[in-house]
Amino acid sequence: MIINIAEHKLTIIWDNVYYFALSNFPYISDWELKKLLLFIEYEKNNNRKTKIICENNNITEKVNYAIKNPDQYLQVSVPKKITECIACNQKGCITDFLCHTTSIEDAKSIFNCDKILSAVKARNKTGIELAKEPRNAANDPPDFFDYIMFSWGNCQAGDRLIMERILGKNPNEIDLSSGFKPNVRFYFKYKSIIEHKDFVNDGYHPAKIKNELILYDNLYCCIIPEQYKTDFSNIIPQNIIDKIHYIQYNCKNIFDWSEKVYNYITKL
Repeated sequence: MIINIAEHKLTIIWDNVYYFALSNFPYISDWELKKLLLFIEYEKNNNRKTKIICENNNITEKVNYAIKNPDQYLQVSVPKKITECIACNQKGCITDFLCHTTSIEDAKSIFNCDKILSAVKARNKTGIELAKEPRNAANDPPDFFDYIMFSWGNCQAGDRLIMERILGKNPNEIDLSSGFKPNVRFYFKYKSIIEHKDFVNDGYHPAKIKNELILYDNLYCCIIPEQYKTDFSNIIPQNIIDKIHYIQYNCKNIFDWSEKVYNYITKL
């Protein structure tokens, strides 16, 4: 995997390249160095080598120092707001909540078993098989499918990923506006997820859980677009029914929807 540190507009892994954006380029923060170290370790644990590409000598020096002195960075706490990606309306990731976004049909399956499953568990296929599917537009490696992945609570990445899989490409501006259809969002407190026994920090996703996550024990709330209310009214487990909320989609694009939902959950 190549780690490309530069003045990127957003952080993304695409086709075996980690486009590593910085909050204040050309300066790299201790939190960003921690992420880098965690990613290198994750890749090493999955038998992949990493190559760092950076044209800024000062950043390269700090990265090399962090690699030699990891203990100085691995205990750094997550900031309240991360601004390495400012694609959303809040111009940064707010880190109090995590979100797992699913399609309408996948959400139905989740409610039927009262837990979120990794792609490997949900679809009963190996990571290698899933990685070869056309819907894996970003060319994610097989081990990614062993995990339930989360974005930050105000982020649009989950909805965007679903569109990538449907379209088989990186969505454009039209796809994210007039072509956008909202999905189901499951919200969790960040502090509770990082205490889960199967929590993993890979230095890219805000959090991952291996295999499965029981809704009753962990769910903060779930947001379902109001137009699908009748599809879900009879399948919601009784033990979480008070955590389910229906919101009308009347937004012009994916970013306004993400902002609307996030503002809603913070008032619960």
